Amino acid sequence: MASSSSSSGIMRYHVFPSFHGPDVRRGFLSHLHDHFASKGITTFKDQEIERGHTIKPELVQAIRESRVSIVLLSKKYASSSWCLDELVEIFKCKEDQGQIVMTIFYDVDPSSVRKQKGDFGTAFMKTCEGKSEETKQSWSNALTHAANIEGEHSLNWANEADMIKKIATDVSNKLNLTPSKDFDGMVGHEAHLAKLNSLLCLESDEVKMIGIWGPAGIGKSTIARALDNQLSSNFQLKCFMGNLKGSLKSRMGVDDHDSKLWLQNQLLSKILNQENMKIRHLGAIKEWLQYQRVLIILDDVDDLEQLEVLAKEPSWFGSGSRIIVTTEDKKILEAHGINDIYHVDFPSMEEALEILCLSAFKQSSVPDGFEELANKVAKLCGKLPLGLCVVGSSLRGQSKHVWELQLSRIDGSLDGKVEDILKVGYDRLSKKNQSLFLHIACVFNNEVVDNVISVLSDSNLDVRNGLETLADKSLVHKSTYDHIVMHHLLQQLGRQIVHEQSDEPGKRQFLTEADEICDVLTTETGTGSVIGISFDTSNIGEVSVGKGAFEGMRNLRFLRIFRRWFGGEGTLQIPEDLDYLPLLRLLHWEFYPRTSLPRRFQPERLMELHMPYSKIKKLWGGIQVWYSIFFLVLLMIQFK
Repeated sequence: MASSSSSSGIMRYHVFPSFHGPDVRRGFLSHLHDHFASKGITTFKDQEIERGHTIKPELVQAIRESRVSIVLLSKKYASSSWCLDELVEIFKCKEDQGQIVMTIFYDVDPSSVRKQKGDFGTAFMKTCEGKSEETKQSWSNALTHAANIEGEHSLNWANEADMIKKIATDVSNKLNLTPSKDFDGMVGHEAHLAKLNSLLCLESDEVKMIGIWGPAGIGKSTIARALDNQLSSNFQLKCFMGNLKGSLKSRMGVDDHDSKLWLQNQLLSKILNQENMKIRHLGAIKEWLQYQRVLIILDDVDDLEQLEVLAKEPSWFGSGSRIIVTTEDKKILEAHGINDIYHVDFPSMEEALEILCLSAFKQSSVPDGFEELANKVAKLCGKLPLGLCVVGSSLRGQSKHVWELQLSRIDGSLDGKVEDILKVGYDRLSKKNQSLFLHIACVFNNEVVDNVISVLSDSNLDVRNGLETLADKSLVHKSTYDHIVMHHLLQQLGRQIVHEQSDEPGKRQFLTEADEICDVLTTETGTGSVIGISFDTSNIGEVSVGKGAFEGMRNLRFLRIFRRWFGGEGTLQIPEDLDYLPLLRLLHWEFYPRTSLPRRFQPERLMELHMPYSKIKKLWGGIQVWYSIFFLVLLMIQFK
């Protein structure tokens, strides 16, 4: 059973502890377990296994299903044949599977274990009575091997709590030697992390802030997430604050104090794992975290004030904390006093070719006959990793002739803009998948996959297969929590394509720019061309729309009105005589200002209704004809 499980690669536990219960279970070991738990380390616990004279099969299996074995050698460890059998099995597992073995010498000298002398040796000799020479020799060899492994010695520590803390950290570091599979396809992954770890100096107790700097599409966020994956088990409190770009834009007529409070609230809610926290002053982060060892990653910072709000100075955080900031602007880091900066440079030509080949051929090297073409594509993409992935994916499975056609197209249109490179992937999509790409870029980025499929189910788009195609071509990816994620450069590309549909915003397919949406709604110039509106009202102040704002947009299907960044009381005001909304599939309206929906609104096509923070008391006035009395059960409704 044990060998069957281990051969299948199942690792159920991070740590298997081998110990003599009466010596350590209720004190030292229980505290060690607590520290492991705080770091997310799963430990095998044997309380329910009845101990006997021979090691049980379930213990053998547990040893083989653990990544690390910790041998806690105490004065009476050798008095237990059970412990000695465990130790023999642990070293078999080390030899067969490469399991990591760590030792702790608790009130016993390593030389006494190595030579089986003194009180430890006396206990060992008593346990050996009546045993075969083979058994005695295997136990002795195992003890000698264990004693030769350098480990923590309790007699060298004045404070047992500090020793336990160090052991827990060491185990975390050992576990992190195994790279996450999430980043297996990331070329140069190990080199990036090695250089960053040297800047982080994790062994130091000082609070350190470091920067990760480089152009858009170079892979800063991916590197930061890989670093977060590697380091997070070393910190009980950690937080990844993603996509901070634009979080503190100036607001017309709106005091930004509330925005700063909201941003601090977001960080504290995440790091303390407390929803709906309420903070009332900008000293809250220091107040909560100044004595806590934390890992905070602030991704895509584009404003110095964001750092002033979220990580003003090292004294805000406890000893040993690490604050990591990614940005395209080195001056922001320097202005904040961050001197340890890792510059994410463009990959070498060899690395660029590997990135391209992994996307185009699903192998790390260039196939025969494609050498010259691959080199040209890599150069024309400027060795930008995002561009290499998108172009490579768009050419996957294509002939040399197709490669040559695309090469001449890239070469002919290249004017220094990243978008021109990325557009190659879009242009090679079918018309339906191009449409799906634009839907995501303008309305559905970062939305749950199943919700998007449901909302678009009445369209002629094959959404499920289309999403797979977009993912295959590196134009989107699915997050751990089943959200559709499109890189901001690709989102920018999609919105630019829509922008070029017409010089008049009201004649475009999607509206996403706040100032243009305000103009269309106040001048009532929307047309039947508009099918989606994604309206971030964070920065608009007070805007009142016309009573016929939606009358011309008879084909509008997706209406999303939201505040990306909370701040002030500025809202979108709608008149009481606005009584029409089109036949929507999606209605997401935050801070809806009226107590009911427009009287003529027909909800029979609606698949998602989401209205948090609204003043709504009833969905509409008057009489509505319902296709189903249970319609509301299908909707996702939230009111506050």
